[in-house]
Amino acid sequence: MKGYIYLKISIIAEVFATTMLKLSEGFTVMLPSVGVIIGYVLAFYFISKALQTLPLSLAYAIWSGVGTAATAIIGVILWDELMNTVMLCGIVLIIGGVFLLNGSEKTETAKKPAN
Repeated sequence: MKGYIYLKISIIAEVFATTMLKLSEGFTVMLPSVGVIIGYVLAFYFISKALQTLPLSLAYAIWSGVGTAATAIIGVILWDELMNTVMLCGIVLIIGGVFLLNGSEKTETAKKPAN
């Protein structure tokens, strides 16, 4: 359970850092540039903590999938970026894939014999 908490913090930090990357305007604006560095340092620290208890394939799929979907949604909300049916379907597929990976991991764990 602790691994999932670390993973959530890592995702939030990564999405924050990516948003700051846009606001930094090529690292020409100081405060968002500092936010990029802090956000990515936190993101990688907490993903490393999550990987102590979660499988790499599951954690990375969730981290990248949820991060990508959240970043796309933030782009639409903050910068009026285009959201069309194809993009929406892509986000739904990403989130669906994360759920499938998460469910498959729980199934595999349940099948393992107890030592």
